[in-house]
Amino acid sequence: MNKEGYIPKEQRKKILLLSDDIRMHSGIATMAREIVVGTSHKYNWVNLGAGINHPEAGQRLDLSEDNNKVSGIPDSSVIVYPFNGYGDPTSVRQLIEIEKPDVLMFFTDPRYWIWLFQMENEIRKTIPMVYLNIWDDLPAPIYNEPYYESCDALMAISKQTLNINKLVLGDKAKDKVLKYVPHGINEKYFYPILDFHPEYQALQEFKKDALGNKEYEYVLLYNARNIRRKSVPDLMLGYQQFCEKIGPEKASKCVLLLHTQGIDENGTDLFAVRDLINTEGCNIIIYDRVLSIQQMNLLYNAADATALVSSNEGWGLSLTESLITGKMIIATVTGGMQDQMRFEDENGNWINFDENFCSNHFGTYKKHGEWAVPVFPSNMSLVGSVPTPYIFDDRADFRDISKAIEEIYNLPKEERQRRGMKGREWVMSDEAMMTSENMSKNVIHTIEETISTWKPRKQFEFIKAGKLPIKKVRHKLVY
Repeated sequence: MNKEGYIPKEQRKKILLLSDDIRMHSGIATMAREIVVGTSHKYNWVNLGAGINHPEAGQRLDLSEDNNKVSGIPDSSVIVYPFNGYGDPTSVRQLIEIEKPDVLMFFTDPRYWIWLFQMENEIRKTIPMVYLNIWDDLPAPIYNEPYYESCDALMAISKQTLNINKLVLGDKAKDKVLKYVPHGINEKYFYPILDFHPEYQALQEFKKDALGNKEYEYVLLYNARNIRRKSVPDLMLGYQQFCEKIGPEKASKCVLLLHTQGIDENGTDLFAVRDLINTEGCNIIIYDRVLSIQQMNLLYNAADATALVSSNEGWGLSLTESLITGKMIIATVTGGMQDQMRFEDENGNWINFDENFCSNHFGTYKKHGEWAVPVFPSNMSLVGSVPTPYIFDDRADFRDISKAIEEIYNLPKEERQRRGMKGREWVMSDEAMMTSENMSKNVIHTIEETISTWKPRKQFEFIKAGKLPIKKVRHKLVY
């Protein structure tokens, strides 16, 4: 076996992974699957696979043979326990007893894991807890402090999240393993399809289906859910303003392709929005078909650029997928989308965050990778709910979105392609670490450090009762 770091099956550590079912197509499932495949030469995996009304709940499924085919090893061990939801204390206790894992790893919003954090004193007596985590925006969520404290290691998907982990934990950060582990895309599945490529004809057929059998000179893609924070109506209105500016004749040769559900209770009725802004030459296609991975690659290749103008966004996976296919991006300067635009500081370095500079959404730095057209928020509203009392909502003005759309439109097609390929080159670099291979390496390094430094939680802990201090945000709100 020539795979670097390969360990025979019987000698590997076992990891219990709580996440979406790794066979599904959500962003969480996709990244979890890439991690399992990319590290199965090093670890044996057990996935408590979440689903809504999961049809296979209660079964134990062995995916080892299927994983062998894609991982390139002969003896992987990948087991899935389908479950309705992300699990509960009873199911986790049972799996720990049956499977005897060496590490418990979990992934997605902390609000799904409150029950798990509440039993950390039980779990961490025998195995460490590793959290692949993300937080969409500032201020640093002090209300997440007990959640972060409940973990032995925090793998942060974005640079902003890594800084948030440090700010929230304060002095307790020194007792944790904290690592930057950005999402990674598998370049075997996402790649450019240029003239004379074997799939070029398949791309032309896909375009006919997605674009209504019409040729367009400029295709702008949106590929994400129809939910409020994604700000799809703002993108549509920005596109309509762009069409009005260039005139109906030129606009008739352009199209906004929305790969999403037209109607979603968590978002809005996009058909009604389209009717509202309908003007001559403003082509907006709502394309809601479920696509395979191969078709997803065709989708990105059918576009000239991908736009995501969310007011909150932990990462923005469609941007990374777009870049690795060699396509430019338009994005709000917020959350993890900042990472993918590669803003530079005054020394030409990729920016990092600290307590004095927590985000670039105020426009501190303007220079960025030439593959991106950033849209700086025009308004930051402090919103919240009872579970999450405060978070910035970084709203992009639809007029600024329109300008970004026009900026890419005005580039010659060859220049768009050149910039997109520069983006592909960068996301595949060791600096960006945004390939599935690099993501898997980062996960391995974090888990190995966690195992080597982990100390079991004490059986008892004495805490002096007293008045709890008021928790204050450990950074400036404006910077």
